Amino acid sequence: MKLYNSLTRTRDEFVPNEEGKVKMYTCGPTVYHFAHIGNLRTYIMEDVLDKYFRYLGYDVTRVMNITDVGHLSSDGDTGEDKMLKGARRENKTVLEIAKFYTDAFFADCEKLKIKTPEVVAPATTCIDDFISVISALIEKDFAYEAGGNIYFDTSKLKNYYVFNDFSEEDLAVGVREGVEEDSYKRNKADFVLWFTRSKFEDQELKWDSPWGVGYPGWHIECSCISMKHLGETLDIHCGGIDNAFPHHTNEIAQSEAYLGHKWCNYWFHVRHLNTNSGKMSKSKGEFLTVSLLEEKGYDPLVYRFFCMQSHYRKSLVFSWENLDNAAAAYNKLAMRIATLDNSGEINEEDMAKYKKVFTDALDNDLNTSLAVTAVYDVLKANISAKTKLALIADFDRVLSLGLIEAAEKIKAEQNKKIEEAPVSDDPEVARIEALIAERAVAKKAKDYKKADEIRANLLAEGIVLIDTPQGTRWERQ
Repeated sequence: MKLYNSLTRTRDEFVPNEEGKVKMYTCGPTVYHFAHIGNLRTYIMEDVLDKYFRYLGYDVTRVMNITDVGHLSSDGDTGEDKMLKGARRENKTVLEIAKFYTDAFFADCEKLKIKTPEVVAPATTCIDDFISVISALIEKDFAYEAGGNIYFDTSKLKNYYVFNDFSEEDLAVGVREGVEEDSYKRNKADFVLWFTRSKFEDQELKWDSPWGVGYPGWHIECSCISMKHLGETLDIHCGGIDNAFPHHTNEIAQSEAYLGHKWCNYWFHVRHLNTNSGKMSKSKGEFLTVSLLEEKGYDPLVYRFFCMQSHYRKSLVFSWENLDNAAAAYNKLAMRIATLDNSGEINEEDMAKYKKVFTDALDNDLNTSLAVTAVYDVLKANISAKTKLALIADFDRVLSLGLIEAAEKIKAEQNKKIEEAPVSDDPEVARIEALIAERAVAKKAKDYKKADEIRANLLAEGIVLIDTPQGTRWERQ
């Protein structure tokens, strides 16, 4: 399997530190608001990666943090704590906000068939771990106190900007416009590990520390939570591309300074979901949620399917028209599966052949678009229906599109329509009308072969079918 590694900027063969095991970390949400579908695109693609590792036979341990303190409104360590901002907005406590939006996040994940990681750790449960690592960084002379805060000293590193070819001047203060320069920093790129100085006196969540009462910076959370649950080496770290700098850059800096050796081998970054006006953003107040998609009549799995049709390293443009096209394609795919009658026997050679098509796609930098194409290839193939259904179910262990379930639902609806079709007192008329109802169901499922067979058989009996906008009527020749 080859994946694009943001650290090397090349497609590298994936080789875990320990044979047969994968230690995986994914940056979790800051739970001050609902996750928008742009955020969820990242979690969908990480979920595919996680499930594909398992499909290949790896023993995967995946860890995710929940940021419920310390993430400021600017990645440059300035502005208001996002959790406090959410609490003010809704007139609730920070912990109430954290609980509500954590539950909402995982409810969205369930609707999208995103697997919950083995370990989910809120930042507020790991304060002692943060203090321990920060203390060690101070002892190792990688951190210093200034103005009441503890800063990481980036000048002590040979190479701080590990993900970029830019100069220090290009990235000096941060990637956001309007970031205020912190005059207490020794170097512009230094970042806060622990805050005791805050202009927000009503900051709810504070803890005692060797440096005074305060709270952790955002960046220290992921390093400590990963090391606590996965040890001193990490196979793969995932997140959105906007986290590469400064968040992931700072994670590497502090983790490797603390450990004294390389920390993580592979970095997996998912590109943005854009609207016609640019990147989807909560700060602009223009974000879409899973609940809104449902209110408009879309199955959340249609959005998952929409995401699958584009490569994770390409920006994806969302529009209602694009989502409508995805919904039409998803429903048509489910209808085609609904026509399969589970006949024949499973052919192992055919299974192996099409499994290879599927794994070749995902081995090629997790190409989900080609993996979905493999489903179409199976449906078109001259193989038994039973083999087709077995392959689609097998692929769905990774894709999690619920295609078999969607097809069963279509079949149930079709059977209900046939059962509810009007029945004539005349047995011969009832038989003909039942066949016409069966033909209508077959046409809706795009099973034109069966529909044509019903028409031809009735014609052989001297019964002509006439299709009209109001339905199908019949007459004898």
